[in-house]
Amino acid sequence: MMIMAQQLLRKGCSGGILANRSMCSTTAWWRHVEAAPKDPILGVTEAFLADPTPHKVNVGVGAYRDDNGKPVVLECVREAERRVAGNLNMEYLPMGGSVHMVEETLKLAYGVNSDLIKDKRIAAVQALSGTGACRLFADFQKRFSPDSQIYIPVPTWSNHHNIWRDAHVPQKTFHYYHPESRGLDFASMMDDIKNAPSGSFFLLHACAHNPTGVDPTEEQWREISHQFKVKGHYALFDMAYQGFASGDPEKDAKSIRIFLEDGHLIGCAQSYAKNMGLYGQRVGCLSRVTSSRVVLDQLLNVLSMVCEDEKQAVIVKSQLQQLARPMYSNPPVHGALIVSTILGDPDLKNLWLKEVKGMADRIIGMRTALRENLEKLGSPLPWEHITKQIGMFCYSGMTPEQVDRLTKEYHIYMTRNGRISMAGVTTGNVGYLAKAIHEVTK
Repeated sequence: MMIMAQQLLRKGCSGGILANRSMCSTTAWWRHVEAAPKDPILGVTEAFLADPTPHKVNVGVGAYRDDNGKPVVLECVREAERRVAGNLNMEYLPMGGSVHMVEETLKLAYGVNSDLIKDKRIAAVQALSGTGACRLFADFQKRFSPDSQIYIPVPTWSNHHNIWRDAHVPQKTFHYYHPESRGLDFASMMDDIKNAPSGSFFLLHACAHNPTGVDPTEEQWREISHQFKVKGHYALFDMAYQGFASGDPEKDAKSIRIFLEDGHLIGCAQSYAKNMGLYGQRVGCLSRVTSSRVVLDQLLNVLSMVCEDEKQAVIVKSQLQQLARPMYSNPPVHGALIVSTILGDPDLKNLWLKEVKGMADRIIGMRTALRENLEKLGSPLPWEHITKQIGMFCYSGMTPEQVDRLTKEYHIYMTRNGRISMAGVTTGNVGYLAKAIHEVTK
């Protein structure tokens, strides 16, 4: 039998009796599968780890590092872990996740005294971090508004495209970043919002836009909200950096609050990967606001349906849970316990607010240091955008070819779109980074 199989393989499985053809087909099932392309973000870390050079620098990873370039576990997280260790069993959470965690998460996004929470107008479920929340929303959109599409900013976090693609939701883009000014292309963005078909879905970054670090001003958010109202558009906010951008969670939620003040029915995907450093716990939340009188909601494909607030929220939540069931069934419990313990305890929450502000302030300080170093080197290029942008990432304006030179000649790793993770910049490497950037851009 072994000899026969070897002969068939050498002959390319051609000819022979039916049994031989059957054997051949089973050996060829996956020959047509090609290697997947490397993830543009995770691939940077792989290349960095494979580089034996001792002075290498990784400013591609989207995870916070301390000033020694080491991963950080917050004190509030360690204390929360100590409190929950061994106190609870390992049973499944409900499909909707931890009720306590969801309640505290909604307070963070919508406000402690939000009438929406009091009136139970928000349908919310725990999800697998921001990625899982976006995917759950995308599948919900496809199921209940099958003819819709999603407008995504240019540029955006690369995985956004993958999420809506795999949910089979058609994608369109809208202008966001202005390469020449390294800022917001507000005029073109507003034109795209006005010209989109009424009732379109838009993906918006609540704060600390990834990858550009460019956010609309408060006044611009008000204009955006007004135009959404005029056109009847639906906004899904991806909020991965609340508190991490400015150091103030309330300030970082301003875009969402503006939309709520204007009476929008929004969706919101929240994550604790960045602002609590819970990257591996995959803790997030997906929430939707339902109407108190008339459901003007493209997501449910219903236009003028009078409904009770709480009843409508219960219905929407039930559908979100049904979508989660075959996807991941139940969310993890440990990270949810950590989050609910921190946000539910005044002392731990105050400690978290202090620590998240410390992280934000360090990144803001590194922005200033990088800009100052480049200007002291006599760079002929303007670098004001480094300090004008906000959050973890700086959209440097460097070309893919310049980034390639940084990697090849200076062992500095970042994504080829020129995005610098400011979390990877330290007092020890900022001078070296500035000199290398100056050399490849002068």
